[in-house]
Amino acid sequence: MSFSQSFRLALKSLVTSKMRSLLTMLGIIIGVAAVIIIISLGDGMNNMINSEFEKMGANLLQVEVMSPNASRTVTDDEMYRLAAENPGTIGAVSPSVSVYASVKAGGDTVSASVSGVGEEFPAIQSVELTSGRFLHYTDVERMQNVCVIGAWIDQELFNGAGLGQTLRINGYEYTVIGVVEASDPDAVPTSYSDNQVYIPYTNATRLNHDAVITSYLFSATSDQTNNAAKAAIEARLDQLLGSDDYYMVISMSEMMSIMGDIQGTVMTVLVAIAGISLLVGGIGIMNIMLVSVTERTREIGIRKSLGAKRRDIRSQFIIEAGTTSAVGGVIGIVLGVALARAVGPVVGIEAAASLTAIAVSFGVSVAVGVIFGYLPANKASRLNPIDALRYE
Repeated sequence: MSFSQSFRLALKSLVTSKMRSLLTMLGIIIGVAAVIIIISLGDGMNNMINSEFEKMGANLLQVEVMSPNASRTVTDDEMYRLAAENPGTIGAVSPSVSVYASVKAGGDTVSASVSGVGEEFPAIQSVELTSGRFLHYTDVERMQNVCVIGAWIDQELFNGAGLGQTLRINGYEYTVIGVVEASDPDAVPTSYSDNQVYIPYTNATRLNHDAVITSYLFSATSDQTNNAAKAAIEARLDQLLGSDDYYMVISMSEMMSIMGDIQGTVMTVLVAIAGISLLVGGIGIMNIMLVSVTERTREIGIRKSLGAKRRDIRSQFIIEAGTTSAVGGVIGIVLGVALARAVGPVVGIEAAASLTAIAVSFGVSVAVGVIFGYLPANKASRLNPIDALRYE
């Protein structure tokens, strides 16, 4: 019997006993659907995390300084000098000062994040403006009361016309010289930059009662120079502070790698758990195939008496088991893709099943059917034709 004939007989058997076939395939359907959903959501989460890291700057290096005493401190001039001395590895540097402040315009007050930064900040975190300009060196040096606001603040306080307007930060008047582009124009705010106010870091230290700057943002010139830039920063901080106990340098590329490793481990565990359903499904297929061999013992005896060889009997039952699991795999893939697309927006993730995940899931489902169907098929091929013809 050819493969096509065995395949058609297998499909006819599935159609003839619909409920029995569905129950047989249930474990495969659930397992494949679970794997598709987990992989789709995992890929969506990974893309979302990478997107957020890229917005922060893939080559970003964040430095936190904890000075041991007044005689050992790090100044902004020293950090700028470090960047100037390493033009091949360090692309830009900006002090970063967070300010706890209220932002008002007229009678309206909004909750916003106020950050003091330098003129090179846009080169570090890819800030794009819809209007106006970002801070200049003279703004920082002269402590000009100017600011750049996010799209949400522009909309809330100025109805989208904030450029050139005035707002008050902790009682000080600041002129809006630029508006940051919205991360998603249809759903503001969706990012930290949408409700952000950027002011010169020199002004921010004044608002923080002349606090010492403890945070700096660097960017490496490329992915290849990231480690070299980090090493240069650490060497200078060691020289200035005397110990690595007093500073911390965080690389976004390393963070992305760590997050990827953690997510990969979690995904592997979840897929392995979902794979248990495939194992259960395979056992179900083997059980039903053993029952089928018992029910069709006389048929097997007749075929053998007419000249069918052991390999013909074995291949027929293996194809039947593989077809059953393949059909279950297809149903599971369709169900998994549909559920992933439905669940994704609920959890805020764009979940789409990759062709690789679909192909692997289908291949595994067929393999499960073939592997677990081999024992019943082999049992059927070993039946004695005389005993099989006598079977009632």
